[in-house]
Amino acid sequence: MTETKQISNDPIIDALFSAGAHFGYRRSKRHPTSAPFIFGAKSGVEIFDLEKTKISLQEAEEFVRNLSKSGKTLLFVGGKNEAREAIKKGATKLGMPAVFGRWIGGSLTNFANIRARIDKMLDLISKREKGELAKYTKKERLLIDREVAKLEEMFGGLVPLKGIPGAMFVIDSGKEHIAVTEAKKEGVPVIALSSSDCDLSKVDYVIPGNDASRASIAYFVERIVSAYESGKTVVSQ
Repeated sequence: MTETKQISNDPIIDALFSAGAHFGYRRSKRHPTSAPFIFGAKSGVEIFDLEKTKISLQEAEEFVRNLSKSGKTLLFVGGKNEAREAIKKGATKLGMPAVFGRWIGGSLTNFANIRARIDKMLDLISKREKGELAKYTKKERLLIDREVAKLEEMFGGLVPLKGIPGAMFVIDSGKEHIAVTEAKKEGVPVIALSSSDCDLSKVDYVIPGNDASRASIAYFVERIVSAYESGKTVVSQ
């Protein structure tokens, strides 16, 4: 099946097309669960049906608005290079926790231990800022600085996370399969931007689209952030 341009007067469809959200992977990489969302192909690359992507996006946005209205936390996850900047920016704007590096196993299923390590990091940072580490030798302070740097790299984005989140927003559910699996074990709903190579059955609110392009990722992150913000606005009125 060949791709024909998905012409529309719909501004959302136009924005999706402009962001390159319609590009999937080659047929050989397609996961069977993504088949219903494929519109066609161009030069061997499968093309998403943007009408269906739009519907899925709107369903995810509605869920996020309701999550926001109830005051629940949305955990952002996107560790691959193309996603890090957008994930960090989006989570920071909302004051939400995020993982924009490697997912550390047990971040949800062993949260008490992870939170203890985060609290240790914050305690060391506080003591350093107050000059309370001056009593240690130069070598000891250097070792503490290295420990803090390592903890910040691993858990810095999770500082706002005080408990199991209300939901998780993921870029590339295939790459972040460990995070998705932990979320499912803890009963945490998963929203995910997932390309044609992902198992969409693992996701509660799947957004089928290009999860490898910075422009596409940024567009979807901005939409989810806006949805969360609009939920907060309704509550404050």
